[in-house]
Amino acid sequence: MSSRRWLAASCALVTAAAAVAVATAAQAANPIITSIYTADPAPLVVGNTFYIYAGRDEAPTGTSNFVMREWHVLSSTDANTWVDNGAKANIATFPWAGADAWAGEVEPRNGKYYWYTSVNGNGAGWMNIGVAVGDTPLGPFTDAKGGPLISDSTANSSGLNIDPTVFVDDDGQAYMYWGGYWSPRAVKLAANMIDTVGSVVTPQGLTNYWEAPWMFKRNGLYYMMYAANDTSGCVTNSNYACQRYATATNPLGPWTHRGIVLGQVSSTTNHAGIVDFNGQSYIVYHTADAPGGGNFRRSVAVDKLYFNADGTIQRVIPTTGGGTGGSGTNVAPNATASTSFVSSWESLAAINNGGTPANSQDRSSLAYGNWPEQGTQWIEYQWPTAQSLNKSSVYWFDDNQGIDVPASCQLQYWNGSSYVNVPGQSACGVAGNTENVITFSQVNTTRLRLNITSRSGLSTGVLEWKAFQT
Repeated sequence: MSSRRWLAASCALVTAAAAVAVATAAQAANPIITSIYTADPAPLVVGNTFYIYAGRDEAPTGTSNFVMREWHVLSSTDANTWVDNGAKANIATFPWAGADAWAGEVEPRNGKYYWYTSVNGNGAGWMNIGVAVGDTPLGPFTDAKGGPLISDSTANSSGLNIDPTVFVDDDGQAYMYWGGYWSPRAVKLAANMIDTVGSVVTPQGLTNYWEAPWMFKRNGLYYMMYAANDTSGCVTNSNYACQRYATATNPLGPWTHRGIVLGQVSSTTNHAGIVDFNGQSYIVYHTADAPGGGNFRRSVAVDKLYFNADGTIQRVIPTTGGGTGGSGTNVAPNATASTSFVSSWESLAAINNGGTPANSQDRSSLAYGNWPEQGTQWIEYQWPTAQSLNKSSVYWFDDNQGIDVPASCQLQYWNGSSYVNVPGQSACGVAGNTENVITFSQVNTTRLRLNITSRSGLSTGVLEWKAFQT
């Protein structure tokens, strides 16, 4: 991968020693920091340090609006233990600004670090994009321009000038994408990184774009991840958002939509970035999962991310509690599902659509059932390439009308010639209203099958079935 998210590793002007600034360290868990509320994360790797630039949510409990006045820098040298290095920029960094320290990210260039931010300017226009500059990833940062880089007075600016993502291509040309209210925009940046070059353009092909773009390049292909809020497989309620992505062979597009990277999270907003660190790809995003959290009291989370052999991105299922500490990645959403039987009232798509059931009677994210069949039925996942698996979980469907939790179940995998039981399987739980976790010795396989045996006179069903890659 290229661009600042990966090439910045060669800009090791500052090492982990620069990150001793301070504050609270947190062990591997999601959210990664709970001493304050943090949001709109943007990752950057420099040398052996993984940085996350994030806004701080300061809204009091019960407030129905963002209160954001400063940006913090979080850092880690192992992607597990995180340090809050404190506020490294705030509203006062920009003398022309009035309020609202919203999303930003940092791009290294010319031996310096440029922090592009969404900020409310004084005078004409609402949200503007400013740029600060520092000599190290931790600053200090000062206003680099003395005024907005992008504002409402910019020709063809977005309906809401927020969420800048900056990318430097292999030839040295820098690009900036930004925009909210279904209005993505892009422009070239000058070599000095504080002026634009040419006209602002409207990218084409970013299906259902809402806000929060994130751009990178991998194996010669350009990727754009962004927040969408459509109900066409993205979210169940348009007040929430998912993260879709598109690819292009040119940094200005046109773009081709590829799928969803991250589904609906616990906060209404969904803002994410992707980075490589120590040979592993990660996604950073925010949720409302911290104690006392909410839509205006969000917290940054980090999970591993995987690419398929064809360059497509495997969908990420958010983890809580385990963070990046080895809980595994649910690869079920990337599998093709099949079954011995599905009733016409239910849907096989339910089992790996990323739903989070409230209880075993919850049909809000669809349900799989095999009524009126009895005895042993099966559901199966198949992947185009072998997966290293050692854990699975299943949430049973019980409609109190003939579909009930099963009498027993058994996991099997394809060994190249036949299905055999997974080795060392723990108990295959059959409890309702809970996620039943099954562990087993690692297997490398392209197919995983769950055999489900019904209780006498009843059929069985599943709300969500996960398969975890080690």
